[in-house]
Amino acid sequence: MANLTQRLAKWTVKTSPERIKAILEELRNTMTANFQAVLPDLIALETRTKQVLNENGVATIDNPAYLAFARELWSLRRREFAGDALTKETAILMQKWVARGLQLPVLEQIRDQVLTISAPTP
Repeated sequence: MANLTQRLAKWTVKTSPERIKAILEELRNTMTANFQAVLPDLIALETRTKQVLNENGVATIDNPAYLAFARELWSLRRREFAGDALTKETAILMQKWVARGLQLPVLEQIRDQVLTISAPTP
């Protein structure tokens, strides 16, 4: 029971609103600068992705899912995935989104035209 009490006490201290507020106030300027630095790239990615979606007649209601896919690929790139690792992770993400109902040819277009990631070789 002591372990439970200790964990609860530590969690309570870590999640106190005053502590969280102080931490966020300290980090806010850096967080804002980081967000401003990547925002142009993110906007360009989303614009190009929407163009692919429009060209393929994708229903507007499905756009958020395709945008999420594009952002996941973009995130892999930002985390410096490259070569075979990037290709394999992309293939995994494509399977995930196909399983969620997205169209493989559209995902392939986003991969190829928007993010210029090579297709896996058999």
